Amino acid sequence: MWSRKPQSLPTPEQALPGRSTPMRLPERHEVLGTPLAGPYDEGLEVLDLGMGCFWGAERIFWQVPGVRTTLVGYEGGLTPNPTYEETTTGLTGHAEVVRVVYDPAEVSAERLLALFFENHDPTQGMRQGNDVGTTYRSAVYAHTPAQLELAREVRNRYQQALTAAGRGAITTEVLPASDFYAAETYHQQYLAKNPNGYCNHGFNGVSCPVGLGVPAQVDVLPPAAAGS
Repeated sequence: MWSRKPQSLPTPEQALPGRSTPMRLPERHEVLGTPLAGPYDEGLEVLDLGMGCFWGAERIFWQVPGVRTTLVGYEGGLTPNPTYEETTTGLTGHAEVVRVVYDPAEVSAERLLALFFENHDPTQGMRQGNDVGTTYRSAVYAHTPAQLELAREVRNRYQQALTAAGRGAITTEVLPASDFYAAETYHQQYLAKNPNGYCNHGFNGVSCPVGLGVPAQVDVLPPAAAGS
């Protein structure tokens, strides 16, 4: 099965051409009722996180107090305004990501990064569980230099925790944010609209040290059973 999915990123010559027209987004978040598209209110910050399939990843973050909105899309690739079908070929170069818009006065980027690392397996390279291919890679796309530095610091701390637990090396891509392309409407808040839909996210068994060595303790919903 794995051999049929691309395991390396395309070159610019290989990438699909895409299009100039972006996807149309709903005006409001299905759960939070907040605007999906920016510009966002002054003082809010943005962090883009790839954890494999973006359905379950998005549900984790819309439950966090201080998160104002979430939306899913494609980032880290070459093709402008790709469709879901195009990304799954591996010829756009994108990762599936959830964009998290949050109030740093209520929830810190460090807290969000701890949730990110704890709720998927960041050691699997170009896959996440049975979801195989470059679109399912682990990734942090930072919107500020401070976020970028923090993401690298938290990754290094989490590597120590993983090593102590006998786990492997982190493969998470930590980079400055690049062009983000919103996914199709049916992907947005998918698990709110399809509560029994597919989700392979949940606590991976290793807590992420935050602050002065205190493990993150934010409860998230357990993975739902695979659905349609």
